[in-house]
Amino acid sequence: MEKALFLYNGCSGKGRIDREAGAIAGILGAAGYRVETLPVDFASNPFDGRPGLALVAVAGGDGTVNEVANGIAGYANAAMTCIPIGTGNDFLKNFGADYEKFLDAENLWNGETQALDLIDCSGRYCLTIACSGIDARIAESVHKFSANPHLSGRGSYLVSVAANGIFGRIGRHWTVWLDEERIEDDFALVSMCNGRYYGGGSTPVPEARMNDGVLHTVLVKNISKLRFARLFPDYSAGNHEKLPKDVVRFSTAKVVRIHSDDGDIVTCLDGECSHSHDVTLRLADKKLNFFGPAGCDPNATAR
Repeated sequence: MEKALFLYNGCSGKGRIDREAGAIAGILGAAGYRVETLPVDFASNPFDGRPGLALVAVAGGDGTVNEVANGIAGYANAAMTCIPIGTGNDFLKNFGADYEKFLDAENLWNGETQALDLIDCSGRYCLTIACSGIDARIAESVHKFSANPHLSGRGSYLVSVAANGIFGRIGRHWTVWLDEERIEDDFALVSMCNGRYYGGGSTPVPEARMNDGVLHTVLVKNISKLRFARLFPDYSAGNHEKLPKDVVRFSTAKVVRIHSDDGDIVTCLDGECSHSHDVTLRLADKKLNFFGPAGCDPNATAR
């Protein structure tokens, strides 16, 4: 009997998963696994002390999925799946209509394993979008609003957009390299996309596919708050043809580096934020083995 580890984040889903963890572990056991159930420990690798682990099932939001993916990436004989109970659950939005199937643990065991690309961000891995700038600062402050029971994940994001857009400074002075091309300017954001969704449903690069070996980077120069508000809906919807080319640029550079001499760069990987003065983004050498319901496609919503 193969070993499985079921990890859950009790802080996700407003505590609901604490009440359902036992039932989900029972479904795993019925699927033929010897199951160990634990609350997720963000300070440890799930493979430490567990040789022969074949499956990691995760119940949580995008940050929890990111943390476990960083531990399991590159293990050829192990795979992970997830049950979405977080604020945005943007990773699973890439699967389109099959998103709903991931909500029922009984659906998870009859699909094939798929190898997904990862973004390497200065040694950390990202599944969907690695963003730096105003969008990362928005993501960082979303957590302040997500505890409000009257706000959905998308609602928390939009409130954070308003708070950062009205009260915060949009741009920062950076030097950005797209492979060998060097650009020094004031930027609102630089985001590298492997998947299509972040911020509760924004899709800046709807052409991005999660297993084609191509990463798409979008650069937005500094603009006024009023212009940012006007352009944001088309940026969020991926309407490239409606965005001014002197402000927004798209690239498939293999290596993107961002450097700041003045202040921190806030970078967000699948909802998890960090601060630094230098960020390097590239396609990771490792891949993530992921499986879900039969027929599910991580590029289901790609244009």
